[in-house]
Amino acid sequence: MILQCYTNSLHSFVVVKAYQYTSLTSVMLLDCWAIPAVIFLTWMFLKTKYRFRKNSGVAICVAGLVLVVFSDVHAGDRAGGTSPVKGDILVIAGATLYAISNVSEEFLVKVGDQVELMGMLGLFGAIISVCQISIFERSEIESIQWSVDAVPFVGFAVAMFMFYSLVPILLKISGSTMLNLSLLTSDMWAILIRVFAYHEKVDWMYYVAFGAVAIGLVIYSGDSNNDDKRGQVAEATDVEGKLPDEEAAVDPKCQGAASSGIRQLDDGKTPPTVRPKERHAQTC
Repeated sequence: MILQCYTNSLHSFVVVKAYQYTSLTSVMLLDCWAIPAVIFLTWMFLKTKYRFRKNSGVAICVAGLVLVVFSDVHAGDRAGGTSPVKGDILVIAGATLYAISNVSEEFLVKVGDQVELMGMLGLFGAIISVCQISIFERSEIESIQWSVDAVPFVGFAVAMFMFYSLVPILLKISGSTMLNLSLLTSDMWAILIRVFAYHEKVDWMYYVAFGAVAIGLVIYSGDSNNDDKRGQVAEATDVEGKLPDEEAAVDPKCQGAASSGIRQLDDGKTPPTVRPKERHAQTC
Protein backbone atom coordinates (compact mmCIF):
# COMPACT_ATOMS: atom_id res chain seq x y z
CA MET A 1 0.00 0.00 0.00
CA ILE A 2 2.79 2.43 0.92
CA LEU A 3 4.63 1.60 -2.31
CA GLN A 4 1.47 2.23 -4.32
CA CYS A 5 1.00 5.64 -2.66
CA TYR A 6 4.65 6.51 -3.25
CA THR A 7 4.56 5.67 -6.98
CA ASN A 8 1.34 7.66 -7.43
CA SER A 9 2.70 10.71 -5.65
CA LEU A 10 6.08 10.50 -7.38
CA HIS A 11 4.40 10.27 -10.79
CA SER A 12 2.60 13.57 -10.27
CA PHE A 13 5.77 15.27 -9.07
CA VAL A 14 7.91 13.99 -11.96
CA VAL A 15 5.44 14.88 -14.73
CA VAL A 16 4.81 18.39 -13.38
CA LYS A 17 8.57 18.87 -13.11
CA ALA A 18 8.95 17.84 -16.75
CA TYR A 19 6.96 20.89 -17.89
CA GLN A 20 9.91 23.05 -16.81
CA TYR A 21 12.29 21.35 -19.24
CA THR A 22 10.36 20.23 -22.32
CA SER A 23 7.45 21.36 -24.46
CA LEU A 24 3.77 20.76 -23.81
CA THR A 25 3.54 18.76 -27.04
CA SER A 26 6.27 16.37 -25.92
CA VAL A 27 4.58 15.87 -22.55
CA MET A 28 1.25 15.08 -24.22
CA LEU A 29 2.83 12.57 -26.59
CA LEU A 30 5.25 10.83 -24.24
CA ASP A 31 2.68 10.58 -21.46
CA CYS A 32 0.87 8.07 -23.67
CA TRP A 33 3.63 5.61 -22.77
CA ALA A 34 1.44 4.78 -19.76
CA ILE A 35 -1.03 2.96 -22.06
CA PRO A 36 1.29 0.24 -23.45
CA ALA A 37 2.92 0.01 -20.01
CA VAL A 38 -0.47 -0.67 -18.40
CA ILE A 39 -1.36 -3.23 -21.07
CA PHE A 40 1.92 -5.07 -20.51
CA LEU A 41 1.65 -5.00 -16.70
CA THR A 42 -1.98 -6.18 -16.64
CA TRP A 43 -1.12 -8.97 -19.09
CA MET A 44 1.92 -9.99 -17.06
CA PHE A 45 0.63 -9.76 -13.48
CA LEU A 46 -3.19 -9.69 -13.67
CA LYS A 47 -3.40 -12.20 -16.54
CA THR A 48 -5.67 -9.92 -18.56
CA LYS A 49 -6.30 -11.08 -22.12
CA TYR A 50 -6.82 -8.48 -24.84
CA ARG A 51 -8.75 -9.42 -27.95
CA PHE A 52 -8.25 -7.89 -31.37
CA ARG A 53 -11.18 -5.54 -30.86
CA LYS A 54 -9.69 -4.08 -27.69
CA ASN A 55 -6.29 -3.67 -29.33
CA SER A 56 -7.96 -1.84 -32.20
CA GLY A 57 -9.66 0.53 -29.77
CA VAL A 58 -6.32 1.29 -28.10
CA ALA A 59 -4.69 1.99 -31.46
CA ILE A 60 -7.47 4.39 -32.51
CA CYS A 61 -7.26 6.29 -29.20
CA VAL A 62 -3.50 6.72 -29.52
CA ALA A 63 -3.91 7.80 -33.14
CA GLY A 64 -6.32 10.48 -31.98
CA LEU A 65 -3.75 11.86 -29.56
CA VAL A 66 -1.10 11.86 -32.29
CA LEU A 67 -3.46 14.03 -34.32
CA VAL A 68 -3.58 16.47 -31.40
CA VAL A 69 0.21 16.70 -31.42
CA PHE A 70 0.32 17.23 -35.18
CA SER A 71 -2.33 19.93 -34.92
CA ASP A 72 -0.17 21.75 -32.37
CA VAL A 73 2.77 21.65 -34.75
CA HIS A 74 0.59 22.72 -37.66
CA ALA A 75 -0.83 25.64 -35.70
CA GLY A 76 2.60 26.79 -34.53
CA ASP A 77 1.76 26.40 -30.82
CA ARG A 78 4.77 24.28 -30.02
CA ALA A 79 7.13 25.87 -27.52
CA GLY A 80 10.60 24.56 -26.82
CA GLY A 81 12.00 23.77 -23.39
CA THR A 82 15.26 24.55 -21.64
CA SER A 83 16.34 20.88 -21.56
CA PRO A 84 14.12 18.74 -23.83
CA VAL A 85 16.03 15.48 -23.30
CA LYS A 86 15.82 15.76 -19.52
CA GLY A 87 12.15 16.65 -19.71
CA ASP A 88 11.35 13.75 -22.02
CA ILE A 89 13.10 11.30 -19.69
CA LEU A 90 11.09 12.65 -16.77
CA VAL A 91 7.82 12.21 -18.69
CA ILE A 92 8.61 8.61 -19.63
CA ALA A 93 9.59 7.84 -16.04
CA GLY A 94 6.41 9.46 -14.75
CA ALA A 95 4.23 7.55 -17.22
CA THR A 96 5.83 4.27 -16.15
CA LEU A 97 5.25 5.08 -12.48
CA TYR A 98 1.63 5.95 -13.23
CA ALA A 99 1.13 2.62 -14.99
CA ILE A 100 2.57 0.75 -12.00
CA SER A 101 0.32 2.74 -9.66
CA ASN A 102 -2.82 2.06 -11.70
CA VAL A 103 -2.22 -1.67 -12.05
CA SER A 104 -1.43 -2.11 -8.36
CA GLU A 105 -4.50 -0.07 -7.41
CA GLU A 106 -6.67 -2.16 -9.74
CA PHE A 107 -5.43 -5.31 -8.01
CA LEU A 108 -6.03 -3.88 -4.53
CA VAL A 109 -9.51 -2.55 -5.29
CA LYS A 110 -10.63 -5.92 -6.72
CA VAL A 111 -9.33 -8.07 -3.86
CA GLY A 112 -9.86 -5.68 -0.93
CA ASP A 113 -12.28 -3.15 0.47
CA GLN A 114 -12.71 -0.03 -1.63
CA VAL A 115 -13.36 2.34 1.29
CA GLU A 116 -10.31 1.08 3.16
CA LEU A 117 -8.19 1.51 0.03
CA MET A 118 -9.29 5.12 -0.44
CA GLY A 119 -8.65 5.89 3.22
CA MET A 120 -5.15 4.40 3.17
CA LEU A 121 -4.33 6.19 -0.10
CA GLY A 122 -5.38 9.51 1.39
CA LEU A 123 -3.46 8.96 4.62
CA PHE A 124 -0.16 7.69 3.25
CA GLY A 125 -0.40 9.87 0.13
CA ALA A 126 -0.65 13.02 2.25
CA ILE A 127 2.32 12.00 4.39
CA ILE A 128 4.48 11.18 1.37
CA SER A 129 3.49 14.40 -0.43
CA VAL A 130 4.40 16.52 2.60
CA CYS A 131 7.80 14.83 2.79
CA GLN A 132 8.42 15.45 -0.93
CA ILE A 133 7.43 19.11 -0.66
CA SER A 134 9.66 19.68 2.35
CA ILE A 135 12.62 18.15 0.53
CA PHE A 136 12.26 19.35 -3.09
CA GLU A 137 9.89 22.34 -3.06
CA ARG A 138 10.67 24.17 0.16
CA SER A 139 11.87 27.34 -1.57
CA GLU A 140 8.82 27.42 -3.86
CA ILE A 141 6.47 27.19 -0.87
CA GLU A 142 8.25 30.05 0.88
CA SER A 143 7.99 32.28 -2.20
CA ILE A 144 4.20 31.91 -2.56
CA GLN A 145 2.26 35.16 -2.16
CA TRP A 146 -0.91 34.17 -0.28
CA SER A 147 -3.45 36.47 -1.91
CA VAL A 148 -6.70 36.23 -3.85
CA ASP A 149 -4.76 34.89 -6.83
CA ALA A 150 -4.06 31.71 -4.88
CA VAL A 151 -7.77 30.89 -4.53
CA PRO A 152 -7.93 28.90 -7.82
CA PHE A 153 -5.57 26.39 -6.24
CA VAL A 154 -8.47 25.42 -3.98
CA GLY A 155 -10.49 24.48 -7.05
CA PHE A 156 -7.57 22.43 -8.30
CA ALA A 157 -7.39 20.61 -4.96
CA VAL A 158 -11.13 19.88 -5.04
CA ALA A 159 -10.88 18.56 -8.61
CA MET A 160 -7.99 16.26 -7.70
CA PHE A 161 -9.88 15.04 -4.62
CA MET A 162 -12.88 14.09 -6.77
CA PHE A 163 -10.62 12.48 -9.37
CA TYR A 164 -8.81 10.21 -6.91
CA SER A 165 -12.12 9.38 -5.22
CA LEU A 166 -13.67 8.16 -8.47
CA VAL A 167 -10.60 6.36 -9.87
CA PRO A 168 -11.04 3.23 -7.69
CA ILE A 169 -14.62 2.86 -8.92
CA LEU A 170 -13.56 2.97 -12.57
CA LEU A 171 -10.68 0.59 -11.90
CA LYS A 172 -13.04 -1.92 -10.32
CA ILE A 173 -15.55 -1.69 -13.18
CA SER A 174 -13.38 -1.33 -16.29
CA GLY A 175 -9.71 -1.73 -15.32
CA SER A 176 -6.60 0.40 -15.58
CA THR A 177 -6.35 0.26 -19.38
CA MET A 178 -9.79 1.83 -19.78
CA LEU A 179 -8.81 4.49 -17.23
CA ASN A 180 -5.72 5.55 -19.16
CA LEU A 181 -7.60 5.59 -22.46
CA SER A 182 -10.32 7.74 -20.91
CA LEU A 183 -7.71 10.18 -19.62
CA LEU A 184 -6.83 10.94 -23.24
CA THR A 185 -10.06 12.91 -23.45
CA SER A 186 -8.71 15.42 -20.91
CA ASP A 187 -6.79 17.14 -23.69
CA MET A 188 -9.98 17.35 -25.70
CA TRP A 189 -11.90 18.99 -22.86
CA ALA A 190 -9.05 21.47 -22.53
CA ILE A 191 -9.66 22.39 -26.15
CA LEU A 192 -13.34 23.05 -25.49
CA ILE A 193 -12.38 25.32 -22.59
CA ARG A 194 -10.02 27.22 -24.88
CA VAL A 195 -12.80 27.72 -27.42
CA PHE A 196 -15.74 28.65 -25.19
CA ALA A 197 -14.05 30.17 -22.12
CA TYR A 198 -11.05 31.95 -23.65
CA HIS A 199 -12.45 32.35 -27.19
CA GLU A 200 -9.30 31.01 -28.81
CA LYS A 201 -9.17 29.42 -32.24
CA VAL A 202 -8.02 25.83 -32.56
CA ASP A 203 -6.98 23.77 -35.54
CA TRP A 204 -9.61 21.62 -37.25
CA MET A 205 -7.56 18.48 -36.54
CA TYR A 206 -8.50 18.82 -32.86
CA TYR A 207 -12.08 17.89 -33.66
CA VAL A 208 -10.98 14.90 -35.73
CA ALA A 209 -8.78 13.78 -32.86
CA PHE A 210 -11.65 14.12 -30.38
CA GLY A 211 -13.83 11.92 -32.59
CA ALA A 212 -11.06 9.33 -32.94
CA VAL A 213 -10.57 9.07 -29.19
CA ALA A 214 -14.32 8.77 -28.60
CA ILE A 215 -14.66 6.03 -31.24
CA GLY A 216 -11.67 4.18 -29.80
CA LEU A 217 -13.19 4.21 -26.33
CA VAL A 218 -16.49 2.85 -27.65
CA ILE A 219 -14.72 0.07 -29.56
CA TYR A 220 -12.59 -0.87 -26.55
CA SER A 221 -15.45 -0.96 -24.05
CA GLY A 222 -18.09 -2.34 -26.42
CA ASP A 223 -17.08 -5.99 -26.08
CA SER A 224 -16.33 -5.98 -22.35
CA ASN A 225 -19.73 -7.40 -21.32
CA ASN A 226 -19.46 -10.26 -23.80
CA ASP A 227 -15.95 -11.07 -22.60
CA ASP A 228 -17.15 -11.12 -18.99
CA LYS A 229 -20.04 -13.43 -19.88
CA ARG A 230 -17.71 -15.79 -21.77
CA GLY A 231 -15.37 -15.82 -18.79
CA GLN A 232 -18.20 -16.57 -16.36
CA VAL A 233 -19.59 -19.37 -18.53
CA ALA A 234 -16.16 -20.92 -18.97
CA GLU A 235 -15.47 -20.71 -15.26
CA ALA A 236 -18.84 -22.25 -14.39
CA THR A 237 -18.25 -25.08 -16.88
CA ASP A 238 -14.86 -25.84 -15.38
CA VAL A 239 -16.31 -25.90 -11.87
CA GLU A 240 -19.15 -28.22 -12.87
CA GLY A 241 -16.73 -30.57 -14.57
CA LYS A 242 -14.49 -30.79 -11.53
CA LEU A 243 -17.09 -31.05 -8.74
CA PRO A 244 -18.93 -34.34 -8.01
CA ASP A 245 -22.70 -34.63 -7.99
CA GLU A 246 -23.54 -32.87 -4.72
CA GLU A 247 -27.22 -33.76 -4.77
CA ALA A 248 -26.60 -37.48 -5.08
CA ALA A 249 -23.42 -37.30 -2.99
CA VAL A 250 -21.74 -39.80 -5.33
CA ASP A 251 -19.11 -39.65 -8.00
CA PRO A 252 -20.54 -38.87 -11.47
CA LYS A 253 -19.03 -42.06 -12.96
CA CYS A 254 -20.57 -44.15 -10.21
CA GLN A 255 -23.94 -42.45 -10.70
CA GLY A 256 -23.89 -43.31 -14.39
CA ALA A 257 -23.04 -46.93 -13.65
CA ALA A 258 -25.84 -47.25 -11.11
CA SER A 259 -28.47 -45.64 -13.30
CA SER A 260 -27.63 -47.88 -16.23
CA GLY A 261 -28.23 -50.99 -14.10
CA ILE A 262 -31.70 -49.96 -12.88
CA ARG A 263 -34.79 -50.19 -15.04
CA GLN A 264 -38.33 -49.50 -13.91
CA LEU A 265 -41.53 -50.58 -15.65
CA ASP A 266 -43.74 -47.95 -17.27
CA ASP A 267 -46.74 -48.58 -14.98
CA GLY A 268 -44.78 -47.42 -11.94
CA LYS A 269 -46.28 -50.21 -9.73
CA THR A 270 -43.74 -52.92 -10.30
CA PRO A 271 -40.60 -52.46 -8.22
CA PRO A 272 -37.50 -51.77 -10.19
CA THR A 273 -35.42 -54.69 -11.34
CA VAL A 274 -31.71 -54.51 -10.82
CA ARG A 275 -29.70 -56.32 -13.43
CA PRO A 276 -26.19 -57.35 -12.55
CA LYS A 277 -23.48 -55.45 -14.30
CA GLU A 278 -19.84 -56.06 -14.75
CA ARG A 279 -17.65 -54.96 -11.92
CA HIS A 280 -16.09 -51.58 -12.31
CA ALA A 281 -12.61 -50.72 -11.29
CA GLN A 282 -13.87 -48.00 -8.93
CA THR A 283 -16.10 -48.96 -5.98
CA CYS A 284 -19.02 -46.61 -5.43
